[in-house]
Amino acid sequence: MAEKSGVAGSRGGLFGAGGRFKGGTDPIMEKFNESINFDKRMWAQDLRGSVAYAKAIEKVGILTAEESSTIVTGLEKVHAEWASDSFVLKPGDEDIHTANERRLTEIIGPLGGKLHTGRSRNDQVATDTRLWIVEAERDILKDMATLLHAASEFSREHIDVLMAGYTHLQPAQPIRFAHWLMSHMAALMRDAERLKELIPRANQCPLGSGALAGNAFGVDREFLAQELGFEGVTSNSLDSVCDRDFVAEFLMWHALMLTHLSQFAEDLIINNMLKCVDMDDAYATGSSLMPQKKNPDALELLRGKAGVALGRSVGLMATLKGLPRAYNKDLQEDKIPMFDAVDTVKDCLAIATGVIVTMRPNPKMLMKALCPEMLATDLADYLVRRGVPFRETHHISGACVRLAEEQEVSIDTLTLEQLQNIDSRFEEDVLKVWDYVASVERKSSIGGTSKARVLEQVENCIVFAETL
Repeated sequence: MAEKSGVAGSRGGLFGAGGRFKGGTDPIMEKFNESINFDKRMWAQDLRGSVAYAKAIEKVGILTAEESSTIVTGLEKVHAEWASDSFVLKPGDEDIHTANERRLTEIIGPLGGKLHTGRSRNDQVATDTRLWIVEAERDILKDMATLLHAASEFSREHIDVLMAGYTHLQPAQPIRFAHWLMSHMAALMRDAERLKELIPRANQCPLGSGALAGNAFGVDREFLAQELGFEGVTSNSLDSVCDRDFVAEFLMWHALMLTHLSQFAEDLIINNMLKCVDMDDAYATGSSLMPQKKNPDALELLRGKAGVALGRSVGLMATLKGLPRAYNKDLQEDKIPMFDAVDTVKDCLAIATGVIVTMRPNPKMLMKALCPEMLATDLADYLVRRGVPFRETHHISGACVRLAEEQEVSIDTLTLEQLQNIDSRFEEDVLKVWDYVASVERKSSIGGTSKARVLEQVENCIVFAETL
């Protein structure tokens, strides 16, 4: 039977009897308030921050060299317990900070109580979160590099495969399959650039800001930043403890990146339905009723994750918009969406990479999707090369399309006589227009679908991936 909500519980090691509070907390409130079940993921970052802070308060005389060494040794023992999965959480471990401090004190005695001198959980959690997200962002860049490299090699392998290009989901112009794949990589390259730009803003040290007003013992914040690998220190102590821009930016970033993966997935779902691309069994599932089904569930899940990602981003922004200065407990709500976002991004990148390297384009079906009407622009360009203004050739080519439709024939079967009845400037070599390979090879400007330009895009993507 559940405990009655009126029964008071303990307040843990931070707020025990004899301090500000006379009674214990409501057990429901205790559970409602704690964050240890999710912020324990930052155990390593929390211990790194504590080691650096012990050294910093030694520098200003709060700790002796011997005391500092004892604390650091104790923190290393706590680290070893977490690393070996032998750390035991106890009642009162409200969050990762109190859990680590409680265990440190158990190991080294009352001396552990000196570590928090001048430090608040406000600047502590801000430090832990920044350290954690920067590390996660750097790991994600490595995952993106793997995906970009895999897609580039796949594109090079299938460089000669042609496919139909679409606008408005209507047949538009022939392109290379590799050109299509690299178009999605272009979006992910922008995403990687944006993520790289987030890191310097996140990688600023808030430690030494105290609860809000600063540190009363003159700790060297630049020393702390250097010890922890930050690129600099935050400029204002009030802002330092409540700034979650770096979390909000990452959530916005992950929503956009997963939107790009969703678009890639949708394209593949359509091509899979048309039998133009075969998905590997490793990324498909069956039906509980229909034996013949092979569903592209990996792609559908990639598509679905983008909507949830947008919800995370909007949710945190809604939490932040009404907060006064400085720290408020609402900010505890940044952790779950942040952790979930990182996990989702890493999973999606791994799945997308696996899908790409195992999928099999079907050249026969991809060619079948091509139709001569896709070369209507090439027909117009034929006359442009003979000095006819494009606006005029556009109408002429359109008349040819209409004639073919009226006669219910393919445009490439129109005779030279029929074409010349529409415009006398068509000559016998116009019949060479109906060549898909020639069409794609004419698109030879930077970024185009000619073989040389697509291979150029592939090489540029590989070089970019190596910078991540």
